[in-house]
Amino acid sequence: MVKINASVFISGKGTNLKKLLLNSNLYNFPIKIKLVISSNKNAEGLKLAKKWSIPYLIFKDNHNLTEKIILNKLKDHKINLILLAGFMKILSKRFIRSFGKSILNIHPSLLPKFKGLNTFEKVLKEKEKKTGCTVHFVTEKLDTGKIFLKKFFYIDKKDNIASLKKKT
Repeated sequence: MVKINASVFISGKGTNLKKLLLNSNLYNFPIKIKLVISSNKNAEGLKLAKKWSIPYLIFKDNHNLTEKIILNKLKDHKINLILLAGFMKILSKRFIRSFGKSILNIHPSLLPKFKGLNTFEKVLKEKEKKTGCTVHFVTEKLDTGKIFLKKFFYIDKKDNIASLKKKT
């Protein structure tokens, strides 16, 4: 099976990255992770990249310069797919257009409800009966791209922000 070269963008613990790495070893999983990008130099997920010997880059303060460097690295590694997995930066329109290939985002709500940040707080405040996770294509508008996959679960009365994070 020919696998798609992918880059995973992270910001924190790397929970999604870990699952993607484990699955990428399976014969029928369609991607191979070739590069990790982090918006946080202290992200726990970077330890996974090191452990799996995957090259990584860190977003610097100069956003425009960093995007150029990252686009060049994506090209160098022949990346055809970007997976935003807990990535807490918004990619610029220029970056999205310049990459010109598929970018998927893992979003912790059932889109189109609760776009953006603080989704768990919003879900609890609105007393939703269910929530979940949406994987969607990234467009220039925040959390509005075509939905690729959606999974839901019912919210228990005892759930709080921490328990919802664990479930998604």
